[in-house]
This record gives sequence, C-alpha cells and structure tokens, in this order.
Amino acid sequence: MAVVVLTGCSSGFGLEGALAFARNGDTVYASMRDTGQSGPLLEQAEKEKLSVSVRHLDLTQSDSFAAFFEDIIAESSSIDVLVNNAGVLRVGAFEDLPESTIREVMETNCLAPLFLTRAVLPFMRRQGGGYIITMSSLSGIAGLAGDVSYTASKFAIEGGMEALRHEVDRWGIKLALIECGLYATKMFKPNIRPEADLPNDYPKESPYLPLVKAKYKDVIAGLSKAGDPAIIGRLFVDIANSDGGQFRWPADEIAREVSATMFGQSDAERDAFLRGISGSDWWSEGRDGP
Repeated sequence: MAVVVLTGCSSGFGLEGALAFARNGDTVYASMRDTGQSGPLLEQAEKEKLSVSVRHLDLTQSDSFAAFFEDIIAESSSIDVLVNNAGVLRVGAFEDLPESTIREVMETNCLAPLFLTRAVLPFMRRQGGGYIITMSSLSGIAGLAGDVSYTASKFAIEGGMEALRHEVDRWGIKLALIECGLYATKMFKPNIRPEADLPNDYPKESPYLPLVKAKYKDVIAGLSKAGDPAIIGRLFVDIANSDGGQFRWPADEIAREVSATMFGQSDAERDAFLRGISGSDWWSEGRDGP
C-alpha cells in the first residue's frame, strides 16, 4: 500500500481524503497547521479503527518542508502520494481587498503547494516515482467577477503544475489537478455569514458594493446545495490509483460542463459564457442590479 501525505486535514477535503486513503489500507500522514484541530479526524478514524498519523505542518514555513518529509521517510521509507489540499478564500472585489489579504491567498493557494512539491521531488526521484495531486478549482480555468485573488492563485497553480508535469515525468512522477464546483467545506467560514449581505468589515463606500453583494448572495444560496467533501476524498484515492494519463480531473457535472466549455471556445464565446454563469452581465453593462 502507498505512503500518503495530505495537507489541510483538520476539515473538509483533507479530512475526508485522509480517511479515504486509510480505508484503502494506505499509510496516512495527515498534516495541519494547528494539530489541536485534529479531533474530528482522529475521532472518526478511531470509530472506524483506521490508522492515521497527524503531523504539524505550517505551509508558511517553507524552510521546514524538507525536514518534514525526511521524518516521514525515516519512518515509512517512501512517500508515494502528496495531496496539496490546503487553501483559503477571501471574498471581495480586487480593488477593495488589502494587499496583505491578496498576498495571503497567493502564498497559501499557489506558492505553498509549489514549494511543498519542490521539497518532495528529490525523494520521489530517488525512489523512481510518485503521485502529486493538487486541489485546483473551477476558478482555475474560469475567471469570474468578484473572485480575482482566488482565481489568480488557482490559475497560477494550474499553470505551474502543468509545466512541472513535463519536467518530472522522466522519473515516473505523475501530477494531477482536481477542478470542482461548490462543496460544503470550512473554507467559507471566515468569510460567509448567512444572516448578512456582506463579509465582516467590508468597506461600505466601495464602488463595487452592488457586485459584491450579489456575489455574496449567490455563494450563500449555493452553500445550501453544496456537494459532500467525501466525494473529493474518494476521488483522491481514485487518482492515486490511476495510470497518470489524465491531468485535469473535473469532480462533478458542473466541473465537466465548465471544463468542456472553457477549453473549446473562442475568447468572445468564453467571455459570454463567463458573464452568463456569474450573472454579471448587468454589471458589465453599467446597470444598477441583476
């Protein structure tokens, strides 16, 4: 069975992925920045009599990555699968978000998985193979109004991993991206208050206020129909057991539709499609509201 390392395992996709790999009989190292948040994962693992090892990993401290992997190699002799799952989302128009927030999104969603991947590559090269699975998003292939910082981070990680795929394939190292729609994870918790019409402390003088309010309303409405993170957890295992021929993995029907559309259209057709699915025609046309 495989030795698997996952990031962001305190909840959501990471938690479900750790459990799915453990059910598959794999050796699982579930990492998170605050191991005090490991209770839900460990309780479920104990309930199912699964073996999961929780490890501290701060994705903002790239100088710790090599030692983190060295410790795992010392215990288990290999690292067969790395799942780059951890991510953040900050709601708001690009002009309104503080530079520190934009940098946080880019650091967490793009640079952290790239540097973590770079740190594991020497181990995978020496053992003659491995699989690196990275959570992307539909925002990694379709840029929508009100989503600039998150979209930028996901477009960047998509491009970086696609290029890297062709650098490391000679050593039997496989890469994959997962693109998915809306799922019920805690990523939205710092931003979304169902009883409100804006995130906390959002600038009330913003010229983008109608757009942000409409976007916020759509996200809240979507959360009531959001998918089960366990679907993605199981998909991690399916990808790790695949032959590596497929790079982009749409996780659901919405993802498959968007992916098929975005990779088979002219720019004009893409623009019309994006405005349609985001409901932002009214904004681009200078009207007051949807």
